[in-house]
Amino acid sequence: MTADAGGTAPTAPIGLVVNPRAGTDIRRAVAAAGKVTLEEKVNVVRRVVLGARESGATSFVVHHDPHRIVRRATETIRGIDLQWVGGPLTGTEQDSIDSVTAMRSAGCAVVVVLGGDGTNRAAALAWPDLVVVPLSTGTNNAFPVFVEATIAGAAAGHLAVGRVPLDGVAPRAKVVRLRLEGGELGVRGDEPGELALVDAVAVDDPFVGSYELFDPTTLRTAVLSRADPSVVGFVGVGGLLDPVSPNDDWGLLVRFGPADVCDRVVRGPTAPGHYDDLGVVEVRRLAFDEEVVFEGPVLLAFDGERKRRLHVGERAIATVRRDGPRVVDVRAVMRRAVGADPSGA
Repeated sequence: MTADAGGTAPTAPIGLVVNPRAGTDIRRAVAAAGKVTLEEKVNVVRRVVLGARESGATSFVVHHDPHRIVRRATETIRGIDLQWVGGPLTGTEQDSIDSVTAMRSAGCAVVVVLGGDGTNRAAALAWPDLVVVPLSTGTNNAFPVFVEATIAGAAAGHLAVGRVPLDGVAPRAKVVRLRLEGGELGVRGDEPGELALVDAVAVDDPFVGSYELFDPTTLRTAVLSRADPSVVGFVGVGGLLDPVSPNDDWGLLVRFGPADVCDRVVRGPTAPGHYDDLGVVEVRRLAFDEEVVFEGPVLLAFDGERKRRLHVGERAIATVRRDGPRVVDVRAVMRRAVGADPSGA
């Protein structure tokens, strides 16, 4: 660690993760989602770094990407130090996992993630105790926050230089934990399982196909850490049934059935500008650590992306817990930084 601009507080680096694929998936072709351009991502990175520098943070741990987003964003910024990490690129979430693992080893105080739910999920897999500022640049996002990038960078800077302590400004997020058992999975209860930040969904679909979209007739079960009618996607559908905020100490279970035979049907936005009729068999709140069993054969999706198939004889046990990454409350940090809220309340 070094000293900040005033020479009084310890300074740790800030990690910066940018997913070049976020905001470019198939929903631009089949729904009304807007595309987040590389130029916009360059601009966002630049604003984050400039905001952090104004707070006295000048050290950043960053990763390579094929479009040189971070390099283009910072090439004219003076007075900063960039430490480049990460191995050979795969074009998958493994790139984010490898980068955040390296950021953890480098002692980053906070990591700013530019991406959607999936990018933040990868970051949380790499670092269970991650302190994160999740900035949205994807689609159907429920986990990232919508805040001006300059101020997000400034907040990260205040944390990095030690001006604002984490207590009271970075609460633990609720997540869905999954323990995988049986068949060829080879996973036992004492080994790491899977993780979803906002939703784990089982679909009856023989093909992985596109990672993001589902035929509503294939939906079977969803376990949600939050449910918000003001967003799109499964979290939004759950919010139309029973809203659950990130601060509530419970999750939500939704079981689906054919819309033409179910007594209850909800019409919800499953993608930007795209609505579906979804038959609902059951809706109920889940206490922390209450188990929900997914049994094969089904396809499991985590945070909107199909990830793992359960075959016959395999199952996954899902629970909602408050043991996810620590999500920075940017507004709380800025209030503490100017002394308007010294108690952190």
